[in-house]
Amino acid sequence: MYESITKEVSDREAVEACLRGETEMYRHIVERYKERAYYMALMFTKNHEDALDLSQEAFYRAYRSLGDFDSSRSFYSWFYRILKNLCINFVNKHKRTVRMDETMQQIFRDWDDYPDEVFEKNERSEIIWKALSQLNEKDREIIVMKDFNEFSYQEIADALEIPLGSVMSRLYYARKRLLKKLQHFEGAL
Repeated sequence: MYESITKEVSDREAVEACLRGETEMYRHIVERYKERAYYMALMFTKNHEDALDLSQEAFYRAYRSLGDFDSSRSFYSWFYRILKNLCINFVNKHKRTVRMDETMQQIFRDWDDYPDEVFEKNERSEIIWKALSQLNEKDREIIVMKDFNEFSYQEIADALEIPLGSVMSRLYYARKRLLKKLQHFEGAL
């Protein structure tokens, strides 16, 4: 079974195999997107454990709904909507906030770098996340999708269900607002 996991399989092939009953093929999709899903969930929850739980739950829900997936579209864009809705419902239900620095400490805790490098990375990341957290949700979301998760413009358009031109425009203005926030911290960068 694990030998087949190493073979490169497209999302479409993995979904089609799952629909034929080869459920182990879903592992390809999970392995391919688990890190992206975690960081997207973290953007919403700002909590390590909740982000892990929600990203896993989103994969489970997507698996249960594979029959609804339109194979002419990007799998991750479809999955992202499931994840986003799950996260929004969670945040609205729990309305809890976690301090950003605690979240960043958790993310970097396992890094195996030299202390001065870890400190610098933590400091920079904290500044970026603080600036991001000061943006409105739409700006933060599109920046994280493009610059942190490396979505293509088309994947963003599909996931947010907006025209491609709107993606480019929204991203341009979101980055301008982020840069303005970061300028407040420019001495620290």
